[in-house]
Formats: sequence, structure tokens, C-alpha cells
Amino acid sequence: MAVEELQSIVKRCQILEEHDFKEEDFGLFQLAGQRCIEEGHIDQLLEIIQNEKNKVIIKSMGWNLVGPVVRCLLWNDKDEKRKDYFVMLDLLVKLCNPKELLLGLLELIEEPTGKQISQIILLLLQPLQTVIQKLPNNRAYSVGLALATLWSQLSLLPVPYSKEQTEADDYGLCQCCKALIEFTKPFVEEVINGKERKEKEKLKDELLKFCFKSLKYPLLTAQFLEQSGEAENDPFWNFASDIISLLSTIGYPLPQIIFNHGKRKRIWDYLEFEEEEDKQLADSMASLAYLVFVQGINLDQLPMVLSPAYILQFNMEHIEVFLQRTEESVFSKGLELLENGLLRIEDNSLLYQYLEIKSFLSVPQGLVKVMTLCPIETLRKKGLAMLQLYINKLDSQGKYTLFRCLLNTSNHSGVEAFIIQNIKNQIDLSFKKTYNKWFTGPQLVSLLDLVLLLPEGAETDLLQNSDRIMASLNLLRYLVIKDNENDNQTGLWTELGKIENKFLKPLHTGLNMSKAHYEAEIKNSQENRQAVQKSQSLCSVTVSGEEIPNMPPEMQLKVLHSALFTFDLIESVLARVEELIEMKTKTTSEDVGIK
Repeated sequence: MAVEELQSIVKRCQILEEHDFKEEDFGLFQLAGQRCIEEGHIDQLLEIIQNEKNKVIIKSMGWNLVGPVVRCLLWNDKDEKRKDYFVMLDLLVKLCNPKELLLGLLELIEEPTGKQISQIILLLLQPLQTVIQKLPNNRAYSVGLALATLWSQLSLLPVPYSKEQTEADDYGLCQCCKALIEFTKPFVEEVINGKERKEKEKLKDELLKFCFKSLKYPLLTAQFLEQSGEAENDPFWNFASDIISLLSTIGYPLPQIIFNHGKRKRIWDYLEFEEEEDKQLADSMASLAYLVFVQGINLDQLPMVLSPAYILQFNMEHIEVFLQRTEESVFSKGLELLENGLLRIEDNSLLYQYLEIKSFLSVPQGLVKVMTLCPIETLRKKGLAMLQLYINKLDSQGKYTLFRCLLNTSNHSGVEAFIIQNIKNQIDLSFKKTYNKWFTGPQLVSLLDLVLLLPEGAETDLLQNSDRIMASLNLLRYLVIKDNENDNQTGLWTELGKIENKFLKPLHTGLNMSKAHYEAEIKNSQENRQAVQKSQSLCSVTVSGEEIPNMPPEMQLKVLHSALFTFDLIESVLARVEELIEMKTKTTSEDVGIK
């Protein structure tokens, strides 16, 4: 029935000119053709399509059959007629109006979700390429439209996170990346060998935008195989290499494009791309920097004369972009890129003037966020190691400046303790090796003003600030032991009165208040233990500012005793510091008296 109906429509249209076809004819042809496909009359439909008499009809109306054919190929992957469906698709691509067919194919690509996204893209990339090549004019616009549609759909797919996920490629993203490179090849060839200069430039711009979109997705989040020997088997590494090579092929060699980012005058003139850059090109450029400097893709194309400090300065802006992201797969690349840059630089050689550049201060602050907020221990430790490496590379004034900055901005007791330990190390080096004006005398006194104090006086939460307080006490103990009052190299002894008023006395008061509070809580908890057997809590534990209620009584007591132990530890170190101060001042007084 469907075949006869289609034949009737075709016979009626054979005697008409193309411009005489009515909208009704298109609708009837589509319905009848779709029914033929659904009912399995493939041979008869192929015969109608291949009939020379129907050439004009198929050219105008045939594109309506592409959707039903493609859906059959997607949904009936074990159908014995699949070969016939492919033959029909090839015929329609060959015979139909390319402009109508292009829009039809792009609509089909936009339809699916989930795993079917990659299936339909892999199925239609070759037909899409053929159709675009058949277009008589305005091909660059069509290439751009196709690439934008493909990228938009692919960006909905999850990027594999592990080696196993990459090898499994459940969503087909890796296959699509490889197929996309093949899709662009004839258009790249056209940029190189085409004759129309204006069309070539437009096509070049579309390919450039595609490359930068690809650098952002999937390459910004993609994980690469760690072993260098496995690079050729890594689909994302190969895709990245192809994208960078594509850029060079269409007239954007790596040194030119990578070192022009951030300058006022771009190497591209296309206005739309200029606007695109302001919105999301920073991610793409950061991704490119990582691929080149960490993964080593086409690194040999860069000038060998570039100094390590220049490369680090160039990459700091990109590292900042990475560290601003919250995805582990992204900010971990920032840590790798930073390590790559710092390892090229000798210790104590990075001049303090670099800290006048915004990124040179924002990157260590980003590392602090990784150290304190990242839920993954290995990355927290990597962040800590990178901050220490960064400190090691700075000259003395740079270290001093960074310490002041982080003490003022970190707002984290553990980080502040880490900085105070580094200050102690620098003071120690100044004593043992060469004199360093930044960690002795007036400059050190100014730094100690930030260290030897309680932020909120006696009301400071000693438990929450215990790491910082212990580090400060240990630094003070070291200074008292190492620096004699007569020498006073550190300026400690002239500042002792201020230190006692701002730090030691408030700490005594705070300890007495805190110990009294927790001892009362322990007594209260023990007295009411019987009443709280049904998991009612007498105290709460605070984690990241949020209270966790309903702790078992045994756990409550454990927490309270742990707090008391911390206070006792602080008190013992405080007592030792005060004892040392008394001994030193007494000895000095006796020496003066003898003289």
C-alpha cells in the first residue's frame, strides 16, 4: 500500500517542473517514503530513488527521507537490511539538494542524548563532510555551523577520567575526537590550496574557533596517560597533537599563537572571534600551555632562547586560570604546570619584582585554597609541596613579601603555622650563613608583629588556632635561645614588652578561660552520662563551620579531653618560653652588673 502510494505521488510529480512542487507534495512524499521504510519495502524505495526520471523529485524532496533512514540505522543495529539503509543514505547524500540536506543532517545530530550522541555523529560525519563539499558557495559559514553543532553536542558527553574509562570509551567521545580531525581535513586543505582569498580567510577563522573550543572541551579536563611511552596510544594526547598541528597548518604556528595571548593586537582579525576570546579563550589558552609545556606536544617548535623566568611568567596567568577551577581534573593541571615552570628555576633566584605581577601573588593564594579545601589528600599534599617549592625559588625580599601576604590572607591556622615555620628557617639561615636584612632587625620586627599576637586577644579560639599558636611559640623560643639580648640581631629584645602584652599575657588569660570551660564541660558530661544514653549530646563538634550533633557520650568526652591536652601542650611550651626569657634577661643583668 505504501509503495503504491509513493509511486502515485512520484508519477504525478514527474510531469511537473521543480518550482511547481507544492508543500502538500513534500508532505505526502515524506509520509509515504517513511511508511515504505517502516514496512521494509527498501528494494522498491531504492528503485524509485535510482530511477533517472525521478532525479528532480529526489533532489527536492529526498532529504526528508534521511531522518527515517538514520533512525533505522541507529535503532536497528542488527537489522539484516542495514547494508541497504547505508546504500540509501549514500544515494540521498549524492542526489539531494545539499543546502536542504545540510540543515536536515544538523537537525538529526541535535536530536539524541546520552550515548546516542556519539553514535549519530560517527554515522553522519562522512555524509556531512560530503554535503558541505557539494555546496556551491558560502562554504565557510556551513563548516562553522557544522563544527559548532558537533561541538555543542559533544560537550554534553562526560570526559573519561581514568585510563580504564578512556579505553572503554563508553560514550564514544574518543572515537568522535579522532573522527572530527578526519572531518576537517578537506577544509584544511582548502585553506592551504583554495583560490578565493576571502572565503579562505573565513574558513580559516571557523577552523580556528573550532580548535580553541576543542582545547577547552574535552582537552581542558581530559586526563593523559602518565607513562610517556603510552602517548601514542592515548586518544586525547593524539587529539591534542592534531589540534595543535591543525593550528600550525592553517597559518597559526605555535610560537605565534601561544605568545600573543594577552597582547592588545591579536594575530587574528575576525571580530566574532575577538568577542569569543574575552568570554572563554582564557581556558583554551591555559589548556594549550599545559599541552605544550607539561605534555611536551610540539615543544620543540618554541625558541630555545627563552629564559626559565620568562616561561614561568608567561605561564603564571594560565596557572591562575587552572587554580580558579573547582574540578580536580582541571586544577591538578595547574599544579603540574606550576611545577614544570618552577623546576627550571634555581633556588633563591626569582626576583621580588615578579610579585608586583598579579598572578605571582594570586597563584600562591590559589595553592592555599587547594591545601585547605580540596577533599583529595594527594592533591592537598601536592599543593603544599608546590607552595614550598615556590617559596624556595623566591629571593629573600620575595619570600618576605609573600610571607606577609599569606599571613594576612590565608585565614587558616595550619597554613599560618607553615608560613611561620618558613620564617624560622629563613632566620636560621641568616644566623648560620650570610646576613639577611629581611629576616633580621627592623624588617623582621615588622614581620613578627603579624606572627606574635592573638588575632582576637584573650577571646581568640585557641583550639581552632592551635597550629598557629604552637608555631609562634616555637619561633619565639628559637629567637630567645638563638639571639642574645646584647646582640639583639633580630630586634626581639627591644620588642619584648610589646610581645608580652599582645601575645604572652592574652595567651595566659585565654588558656585559663578555655581550660576552665572545657573542664566544666567534662564534669557536666560525666555527671549527666546516664541521662544521655539515648545519643543526646552535651556538646557538638564543628567541622568546616557546621555542627555535627548527637555524638555518643564516649566520643564527647574524647573530644573534650583532646582539647584539654592541646591546651596543656600550649601551656607547657609557653611556660618554657617564659622561663628562657627570664633566664636570658637575668643573665644579661648580671653581666651588666659585673661590668
